[in-house]
Amino acid sequence: MILDRKETTVAYRCPECGASVMSMVGIFALTADMIRLKCPCGGSQMEIVYTKDKKIRLNVPCFLCPTPHSYMMSSSMFFDRELFALPCSYSGFDICFIGRQDKVADAMQESEKELLEMLEESDIDVETLLHSVDREKKPELTDPQVLDIVMYVIRDLADEGKITCSCPDGGDYDVEIFDDHLTVKCKQCGDSLDIPTNSLTAANDFLACESLDLE
Repeated sequence: MILDRKETTVAYRCPECGASVMSMVGIFALTADMIRLKCPCGGSQMEIVYTKDKKIRLNVPCFLCPTPHSYMMSSSMFFDRELFALPCSYSGFDICFIGRQDKVADAMQESEKELLEMLEESDIDVETLLHSVDREKKPELTDPQVLDIVMYVIRDLADEGKITCSCPDGGDYDVEIFDDHLTVKCKQCGDSLDIPTNSLTAANDFLACESLDLE
């Protein structure tokens, strides 16, 4: 089996805890109806949708606004740029970065400096606001090849009706991506199943999966 290895890095800052949330996203993983990149604190998530006309729609949590901002872009812009920033429509502050991993990491560090300066000028208690930001800890990225393999299997099982949950007539399934696993969850009944994504060996073993039973 040959998988498309096209991939990019996406990152945003959690408005709940202030931590950087960063993940690699492969083109094949993105062909699911929706994926969610969740902060480990559980306080925020970025939604990425691959539309039928092959565009990318993003709903990005904003550190400065009470509600997320929505953006639409072409798939070529999403995957082919070395660095692309999405700004808050009210403040102009960049809240999401997309592109090459090192470029995105550098941009996130620079945006943190700018944010701290802005908050200090506004006399906001920076330490309280960013109480859980660990500036020494770098986020770990899930290998996009692992995501692509796991998403390939999940998509096939969904197409064949081999994902089951408590819904009598079949559920409506979403995929949420975390640092070391992804969660398949039914939006109707809430049943879910965690699948590890921290091992290419485990992902290859997952190719033999014949069904998923959410609980």
